[in-house]
Amino acid sequence: MTYDLHIIRRLLTGYLLLIGGLIFFFVVLHYVEYIDDFMDRGATMNDVFLVYYPNYVPEIIKLTSPLALFISAIFLTSRLSQKLEWSSLQSAGVSLPRLMVPFAVCGLMISLLMFGFNGWLVPETNRVRLAFEQDYTKDAPGRAEYANIHRQNAPNSILSVNFYERRSRTATGVTLQQFSDEGSLRQRIDADRMIWNDSLKTWTLMAPVVQSFDIDGLQVRREMARLDTSLALGPRDLARVQGDVEAMSISEARDYLNTLQRTAANRTESALVGYHAKFSYPFANLILILLAVPLASVRRRGGHAVQLGIGLFVAFTYLAIMKLTEPFGYAGTLSPGLTAWLPHLLFAILAFWFLLRART
Repeated sequence: MTYDLHIIRRLLTGYLLLIGGLIFFFVVLHYVEYIDDFMDRGATMNDVFLVYYPNYVPEIIKLTSPLALFISAIFLTSRLSQKLEWSSLQSAGVSLPRLMVPFAVCGLMISLLMFGFNGWLVPETNRVRLAFEQDYTKDAPGRAEYANIHRQNAPNSILSVNFYERRSRTATGVTLQQFSDEGSLRQRIDADRMIWNDSLKTWTLMAPVVQSFDIDGLQVRREMARLDTSLALGPRDLARVQGDVEAMSISEARDYLNTLQRTAANRTESALVGYHAKFSYPFANLILILLAVPLASVRRRGGHAVQLGIGLFVAFTYLAIMKLTEPFGYAGTLSPGLTAWLPHLLFAILAFWFLLRART
């Protein structure tokens, strides 16, 4: 038990120090890259350092946590191995799986912590971060679908919008069509504008023209000054951004994706991959630490530098494969769930293989 607590304390100390260093490095690098955008678009230093970067730090922690934990485990295991402490314990009859217990416990605890952190806290701060980037950077992470929007409002109802203005929640060139079960057009509403009423949670159609059709095709035409209507679609359903899921908790993202599927929205693969990644990515912490221990437990010529170099190569390969599989999910070649979990499954198998080799 004393050994376990000693390992956990040293592992967490290295992990926290590396997280702090990576945050500092990332913020400095990012600021140098985007300082011109901030200045050109009128962001003050208070906005940048008191609003933007404090809300960026949780996202940095989310992204760098697996790497920080992996490097900490590599360094600690390599140090124990080089000083023959690891070999002494194994000579005393302590098996490698038993030596890995404190590492595995630490990795599992951080994975579960990161699951809650990534699933609920990070989306809150990402809302502020993404809104800031939309205003003050020229290459914001997501672009809204502003024009030529088509959504299914109900099983027999289609809404078409020529252009949607996200900030004012105003749609122009609106057409709402209602069909019969047989597929014939029963009603069509055309309006110049459609404005969202946030207090009533309804849409107001301005100067709508309502045309009704009967079975024989006869038409009744009515022109109105305005028409309040309750659609199944809300403002978020009309304007989608690639980074939307990043700014949603797990429960919000699930409801959002259900709405997209219900409204027959197209190009939902990116959002689905992002949703499944909320579940899969935290477990990179556990998998990388299970990779690090058997990888660094073998003494090699060159000491810590060689161990760290091999470890970094494996870790960056892991992270690179996660990024390389994403386009296959976006294109629909792989299912979103498989896209999110495949790299983790592959490297979990690799970790098991390293463990078997280290024991022989």
